[in-house]
Amino acid sequence: MTKPSSTASHPAPDFRRHPLQFLAFGLGSGLSAKAPGTVGTLVAIPLYLLFAQWNLLYYSVVVLLAALAGIWICGAASRQLEVHDHPGIVWDEFVGFWITMWALPTDWAWVLAGFAVFRVYDIFKPWPVSLLDRKIGGGFGIMVDDMLAGAMACATLHIVLCLL
Repeated sequence: MTKPSSTASHPAPDFRRHPLQFLAFGLGSGLSAKAPGTVGTLVAIPLYLLFAQWNLLYYSVVVLLAALAGIWICGAASRQLEVHDHPGIVWDEFVGFWITMWALPTDWAWVLAGFAVFRVYDIFKPWPVSLLDRKIGGGFGIMVDDMLAGAMACATLHIVLCLL
């Protein structure tokens, strides 16, 4: 269930009038006509590679701040566009991916595994991700299902790491 691009039922963002929408739309990656959530996750990778160079405490603080800011950013963009969880809002995918990669090795095999596992959890939304996605509104509702999908993906990858 990837998020489609803006259509008549999903208004296009106006980055000049509402700069927060630029962040909510993942630095513009949410404008992708095909699979904006997947494109947003891809755009999150270079930022992850930057943050991953910092020690785990700093990385954790950045992810926590990005998640908290995301609640506000996504909520504001949603209200401005008058659409709950507009398909182009992909800041939640950024944060979900960064949560997925918490305390994992930064080599490309783990980055690709993190991308794949996070996208599977985000697209298929296993319980309780699906429950949160349906039941919680506002900026927190936009963010929480992806944060939980990221936590589940992170746990999955840490289990694999321990088994190797």
